Amino acid sequence: MTRTSAVSLIRSRTLSDVAEYAYAATAPAGSRLIFLAGSCPLDEHGATVAVGDYAGQAAKAMENLRTALADADATTEDVISTRVLVASARQEDLVAAWQVVRDSFGDHDVPSTLMGVTVLGYADQLVEIEAVAAVLDAP
Repeated sequence: MTRTSAVSLIRSRTLSDVAEYAYAATAPAGSRLIFLAGSCPLDEHGATVAVGDYAGQAAKAMENLRTALADADATTEDVISTRVLVASARQEDLVAAWQVVRDSFGDHDVPSTLMGVTVLGYADQLVEIEAVAAVLDAP
């Protein structure tokens, strides 16, 4: 199956350029949407990795996100939006996780929401990354 990305990033000319991501993204009618469960910093045995390390957990969550995307015949270039959840009330912890996520996407600065939350689902889990992707499948 040949896959073509359907994502078009939209950068606002009237909103602040402080945000390190596009403000919106579109995908045309007929694109295949892929809704990914929150990617967690778990190893192949289901154990939380990088305990106490926001950046380390973000890196593992991104690795797992790339694997889930590949299993759906997509890549990070096909992601249309993300939500990054960080179990902390400290802005510097959120920024540590965000820098890893942002760098993982490179020039594909997908619209994203960064949120501090009280707790996440696994023991010692500090980071979770949700994503939606869109692709056009050619016959």
